[in-house]
Amino acid sequence: MFINKLNQLYKPKRVLYYVHASEADIDAFYKGTVKEEIARLTNAFGTYDYPGVFFLSSVEGPVIGIEYRKDDDRIEYPQGLASVDIGEAYFYSIELDSDIKPDIAYIRNTITEISMADDAHRLYSNLTIKSSPDVIGIFSDGRKIRILYECELVDDMARSIMGDDIDSVDKETLYKVALFDPITGHHNWSHLVPYLEMPADSGIQDYAFVHFDIKAFRVINEVYGHIAANEVLCNVVKAMKEADFVYTSARCHNDNFAMIIKDMPEDEAVRKLEDFFEGISHLKEDPNYKIFYRCGFVPMKMAMLLGNRVADAGKLAQKMGVSHNKTDVVVYTEKMYSDSLWSNYIKAYLDTAIENDEFVVYLQPKFNIRTEKVKGAEALIRWNYKNKEFLSPYRFIPFFEKDGSIGKIDDIVLRKVCAAFAKWRKEGKILYPISVNLSRDRLYDTNLVKHLTEIVDSYGVYHDLIDFELTESASYDNTEQMIRVLNELRDEGFKISMDDFGTGYSSFSLLTQMPLDTLKIDKSFVDKVGVENPLRQDISVIRHIISLAKELGFVCLAEGAETRPQIDELKALGCDVIQGYYFSRPVPVREYEEKYLG
Repeated sequence: MFINKLNQLYKPKRVLYYVHASEADIDAFYKGTVKEEIARLTNAFGTYDYPGVFFLSSVEGPVIGIEYRKDDDRIEYPQGLASVDIGEAYFYSIELDSDIKPDIAYIRNTITEISMADDAHRLYSNLTIKSSPDVIGIFSDGRKIRILYECELVDDMARSIMGDDIDSVDKETLYKVALFDPITGHHNWSHLVPYLEMPADSGIQDYAFVHFDIKAFRVINEVYGHIAANEVLCNVVKAMKEADFVYTSARCHNDNFAMIIKDMPEDEAVRKLEDFFEGISHLKEDPNYKIFYRCGFVPMKMAMLLGNRVADAGKLAQKMGVSHNKTDVVVYTEKMYSDSLWSNYIKAYLDTAIENDEFVVYLQPKFNIRTEKVKGAEALIRWNYKNKEFLSPYRFIPFFEKDGSIGKIDDIVLRKVCAAFAKWRKEGKILYPISVNLSRDRLYDTNLVKHLTEIVDSYGVYHDLIDFELTESASYDNTEQMIRVLNELRDEGFKISMDDFGTGYSSFSLLTQMPLDTLKIDKSFVDKVGVENPLRQDISVIRHIISLAKELGFVCLAEGAETRPQIDELKALGCDVIQGYYFSRPVPVREYEEKYLG
């Protein structure tokens, strides 16, 4: 049986419009059918909740009704229904499986048991179950039943807090609110900070630091209920208190925890933490459910140097724990710090760099493998950082992809390519298609096709000269949206390529749905041909990729070819186009123009 303690809530003075309910009406209500005269009022302006079954001290028998705010001229109150005023009240809320049909006795017993096992955890007020409630409300969506059971307010410190009335709040209460977590009773983050600022005051000479959270904690909350979730939090606290390598610890917020631990060799610390998390990985309510954790570990030297800023390092390492169905213990490194600092800096500097025209496009030619004549190019971005040094894409592209700024880079490349096309067209030069990267994250933008088309059209460039390359190694959840956007681009006359084929997530079934013109074989495959003693399996894979591309009507391009034997082997295997250092490195736009456009 599923019972989920939801929360405690307040409802002001209100008016209930209702009809008397028979046993058949209530049975129908639990099955999802509400009497029409009440059902039609669902979500009406001024209603406080959904239609429900109510047990009222002032009305005999159960009724089905809906609550409205009182005395509001904007509300169109129901006509022809009985009504009763209900006073302001606090409620304890629980959720049950829909197959339970609770009567009053069942509700009273269940609420009593839960309230004894799980108190209200309210910071500034205390509630107790009312022995003779004036109102009990039952609400159902056909899947779950929600019960509101009236409580009594026994302590209200909130009024003193709101009024800044310090004298009316005792020192012990303020201390507990400030430094202890109400759910677990354990120290909170504010209690841990003094240990980081003044470790010697507690006899700690040196220490390492740990920050962790519970993976998919929301699933535990929503599926197994708040009581089960709170028990998991308490189990974590118990384990931290009992661990012999922990100096002190805290529940920071939600499902996040921190520990100051003894220094030990890194591999030993990782093993201890893995064993620690394994010991709290089981859920009492479901032995088959495994709890996993995401942990950032800051070794002693870095922890001591960072001082009271060590939590930033722990959280940074913690974020790196992205494995599925596995506990991650990630060790913080100086590179993480420098990468984070660099990422934040270039994100802030990006618009200035664009304004200063620091981004430069290079073009790497593509060649017909049979004639060895140029037939196009790929546009690649370089950053002339502050006009002092050229940065390779790996120094900035991954960071812009992560923070969502990559669209600005894509647009810069497209605009510069279009400007070059416009110039060459005016000069009467021969025009070959150029491919530009299209980051997958941008496919969520419903205005993307219009935006890209407007850029190209603003330069008067023929659409079939622009080839949008989609990186196959990047994952994308909404394949339906991706295919829709690609089809719209294709309908506008643009070319579509898939880059890095064979390194990512595309399935063959997806490949058949995508409106591609070109399939690019990744360099990791090309490196395995034209070498001494090639593996038969490697050659077979490449042969089948090329064959697949041809059968699907795609041009097959191999990127990263660097030697003559590679060219000859790829030609023999049936590849159409070559891109790589053997023919040309990426070159500035002017050099490409002079060498290949006459």
